[in-house]
Amino acid sequence: MKRRNFSLACSAIAGASLIQNPAWAQTKPFEAGTDYLVLDTRAPVEAVAGKIEVVEFFWYSCPHCHVFEPAFQAWTQRAGADIVVRRVPVAFRDDFVPQQRLYYALEAMDLVDKLHAKVFAAIHTEKQDLSRPESIADWVAKQGVDKAKFLTHFNSFSVSTKATRGTQLQNTYKVEGVPSLGVAGRFYTDGTLAKNLNRALQVVDSLAAGIRSGR
Repeated sequence: MKRRNFSLACSAIAGASLIQNPAWAQTKPFEAGTDYLVLDTRAPVEAVAGKIEVVEFFWYSCPHCHVFEPAFQAWTQRAGADIVVRRVPVAFRDDFVPQQRLYYALEAMDLVDKLHAKVFAAIHTEKQDLSRPESIADWVAKQGVDKAKFLTHFNSFSVSTKATRGTQLQNTYKVEGVPSLGVAGRFYTDGTLAKNLNRALQVVDSLAAGIRSGR
């Protein structure tokens, strides 16, 4: 979903963007400036030396991100052992911040594996409004999580700091839409550049292979 277009009416387009069109089958090397962008200024990475950080930028209320999540999760399972995945919730506007805090609170409580996909399902399948701190906390409590403990993390300085850094990272990568992918603090791609989101993952694989070979 593009930064300046937050209509939720485009879920059908999101689904279509994941379909691998044979016309886009890879027959030549991916090209900088066409299939991906090279960052003017390198973005900070958290991965240790010898590892390749892949950042997924997302927004829980984005239908594209909802459709992409299973494909991205499957990709993480087959990515190389040297790949370190980092999810970063974006905040293009102030009203995105509660969902930023939601993700980082789940991360702090080690609940991402359990609840990350369920947040998407609650919003896009069950049509629940998880845009406000109150509704978010109520929903988390219904998942069997201690509400008071969750709110402590949600409102903590640590989560606030992570949200701020996430926004800074999104700006360093010059993210214009989600879902999108950053690689090793050096490269950026998304469904628009790569022509579809499956192909974007192929671009990431290609960039990672180049990094491994020293390119």
